[in-house]
Amino acid sequence: MKLTYKQRIFTYFFIIFALFAVCIIIFEQKEEKNQRTLALQDRLDSYAEMIHSYAGQNHLTDSSMSQIMVLANAMPMDIRITMIDEQGKVLFDKDVDDISKLDNHLERPEIRNASFQGKGTNIRMSASTQQEYLYYAKNYKDYFVRVALPYNIQTKGMMKADNFFVYIVIAMFIVVLLLLNYVAGRFGSSISQLKNLTTKIKDDKPLTEKIDFPDDELGEIGSQLVDILKQKEKSKHEIEVEREKLIQHFHYSQEGICIFDKDIRKIYANTNFFQYFNFIVDQPVFNLEAIIKEEVFDPVIEFINHRKSGEHYHNYQIKKNGKTFSIQTIVFEDSSFEITIKDITKTEKTRLLKQEMTNNIAHELRTPVTSLRGYLETLNTQELPDDKRAQFIDRAYQQTIRLSTLIEDVSLISKIEEAPSQFTKESVNLWQLINDVRIDLTDKLQENDIKLNVKVDEELTIDGNYTLLYSIFRNMLDNSISYGGQHINVNITNYMEDEDYVYFSYCDTGKGVDEQYLPRLFERFYRVNEGRTRTTGGSGLGLSIVKNAVLFHKGEIQVKNRAGGGLEFFFTLRK
Repeated sequence: MKLTYKQRIFTYFFIIFALFAVCIIIFEQKEEKNQRTLALQDRLDSYAEMIHSYAGQNHLTDSSMSQIMVLANAMPMDIRITMIDEQGKVLFDKDVDDISKLDNHLERPEIRNASFQGKGTNIRMSASTQQEYLYYAKNYKDYFVRVALPYNIQTKGMMKADNFFVYIVIAMFIVVLLLLNYVAGRFGSSISQLKNLTTKIKDDKPLTEKIDFPDDELGEIGSQLVDILKQKEKSKHEIEVEREKLIQHFHYSQEGICIFDKDIRKIYANTNFFQYFNFIVDQPVFNLEAIIKEEVFDPVIEFINHRKSGEHYHNYQIKKNGKTFSIQTIVFEDSSFEITIKDITKTEKTRLLKQEMTNNIAHELRTPVTSLRGYLETLNTQELPDDKRAQFIDRAYQQTIRLSTLIEDVSLISKIEEAPSQFTKESVNLWQLINDVRIDLTDKLQENDIKLNVKVDEELTIDGNYTLLYSIFRNMLDNSISYGGQHINVNITNYMEDEDYVYFSYCDTGKGVDEQYLPRLFERFYRVNEGRTRTTGGSGLGLSIVKNAVLFHKGEIQVKNRAGGGLEFFFTLRK
């Protein structure tokens, strides 16, 4: 079982303090025992000095050593006194009656030590009395005085160290253990909190509970880690928000976006990329890693594998199944890359239409400008009769009107397509608006014997732009006047209305056009070569302006040949 930090630190310090306490006790016990032994030896030394003094004062000789018994009897009963000459012969022994039977004592450990050091001690069993003694011998040159105490419980007690110090050390050790347990608990609690905190940081888990650290260095480190974790969580949340924004952007993007790692494994792809990818390739696939096998993506793989240093962007176009696609590649710093597929069919078509429109405008401008230049050059270089001069001036004037109309129509249709927000809306009475158109074209209607019939509710109003609504009905009438012929009828009818739209029918009784030309009537500058014949100048943009103005008002428009002759337009306008 793995120990906790508190248990480990407690165990380590317990062992350290236990070893320290044991060493202190052993050292103290040894020192105290040495002190007690020295004190006992000093006591025995004093006995030896007394015997030596007694022997000197009484001039004892080897044969009279027995007189020491008098002094021995005056000493404690347990004291054993032995006199030994310098050759090791025992001269006197208090506890042995027949000393002649004793061995030579020169090799006794205490005697041998005394021979070299002046005094010697030893604890051993006596060979003569078969009793254990504490011996103390002292060398007095001519003889040795040996004093011994029975090594019994009493003597051992005298030499034994006092246990009071041991009890003090044990008590202090217990107190230290309690303090150590408290300190280890504080450290363990802080370390456990730090461990839990670092685990959350490692496992990227949020901080759900409040952590109170102690007011110390570990607590300061823990508080800093909490701040780091909170900052990390905040940064992670911000990154997640930005990631969600990016994913939503990718998801709802009109472009097909796919991100691959450096080994061409898909990381992310939106729905449009799958759709465009399967539209482009010959056989439908769902594993985008197959991109390396598709021929249409060879330029991408070629760029990724052989791009130059610092080159990160590549783009090319392909045409497939009637559509035009732009394929863009961006390589990132870690060699992962992004492929974007964009359907530019409409953009390409718009570009071609704008190019065609520019060419048509140039063509349409060329005719009136050339005519106007010719008339003015003639007037400037030749002397003409007054009636001829007036005729040329009138023709030049008509060309300026045609030129002005063309410029106005081009400006209007460009404004509708490119800046529709510039047209403000207001409440417009359609009956009154159609009546304004009738008044403006009264002369042309009378010249061509055209009868205008209007069946529109006088209270009919919609929320729209007056200028564009006016251009719808004005251009339709201009179209009928210019191409429908003379002696015809024009009918404008509001035949239905619901909550959202009003429905109109516009028809004339003119010549109509061949069915094959009907789909192209709303194209810019398109003129029918057959059927309705152009008798007056025009910009060729009238019906195109009509269609764009209807679309601006969220409506739709269709055209067909009328059963009795002429054209009939059906269109709606959102209220």
